[in-house]
Amino acid sequence: MTASPLDDAHATTRRITALSVGTATILIVMKAFALGASGSVSILATLADSSLDLIASLATFFAVRWAATPADEAHRYGHGKAEALAALVQAGLVFASAIFIGWEAVQRIFDPRPVTAGGWAVGVVIISIAVTLWLVWMQSRALKKTRSLAVAGDRAHYAADLAANVVVLIGVVSGAYLGAPGLDAAAGLVVAVWLFWGAISILRDAADHLLDHAAPDADRAAVVAAVLADPRISGVHQLRTRMAGQVLMIQMHVDLESSLTLDAAHAIVVEAEQRVLAAFPHADLLIHADPRGSGDSPGRRDGAAPTPAAPADTEGEPLAIRPGPWS
Repeated sequence: MTASPLDDAHATTRRITALSVGTATILIVMKAFALGASGSVSILATLADSSLDLIASLATFFAVRWAATPADEAHRYGHGKAEALAALVQAGLVFASAIFIGWEAVQRIFDPRPVTAGGWAVGVVIISIAVTLWLVWMQSRALKKTRSLAVAGDRAHYAADLAANVVVLIGVVSGAYLGAPGLDAAAGLVVAVWLFWGAISILRDAADHLLDHAAPDADRAAVVAAVLADPRISGVHQLRTRMAGQVLMIQMHVDLESSLTLDAAHAIVVEAEQRVLAAFPHADLLIHADPRGSGDSPGRRDGAAPTPAAPADTEGEPLAIRPGPWS
């Protein structure tokens, strides 16, 4: 039996999150050794960050598996938002890491300590940069297939680690070879600020997901274009979109000729669904057919007439990007 695109996406997220956990574990071991050898606050900063990376990656590891479980009686829309919950955990851990590192860096600025065994520290940081760069590349490939919020949050965290590790490298070199331990502490403070900014980005994305933020304008426009490719469908209205994990949830009403039989109308709707699913294989789609010109659909809140098939609505705005409570 051939796996569905969504099954393939879930398998990809499971593999990449397992890889993330393994990578974080290796980095922690290396950085702990470097910290013991050098005493560098920059190494301490990046070790603390990697430790929280492991916790965040473990949360993501379990969240994507939970999110992939099928819908049940208590969760009719599935468990996809577990990915957003994992992203919230990531954001909280990154905030905590930033505060800890920032506090330690400020103390070391006023009480500088020499950096020893600089060669070991530099070597570990360079290896960490290479390993993290490889992981981010693998996560980027996975995101092209999955659009997973949890994996995107994990990648954002590790991408920030890349820049942070470069700053750490500068700090270690300054402390060990330039006789400027204060620069090592300052590098740790830069890492803290960088992590804090990254946590805000992760938190914003997770909040959008949990609050059912509409899909991007381009995606909504593509959905409408696919539906209206059939001239028998004269309009689309009450378009609603949101994300549930990797699944794009889409609901809409379409206008059909009132004289069509139920079988004929159903066939037109099924064809429209197939066109949308060809563009968005991970979508969960619901299309309701309305008789053309009825202008009165159950659940309509705005009281407006159905939107015609023309690319602009009665107010002259593109159909798929019209702002409002419906998407």
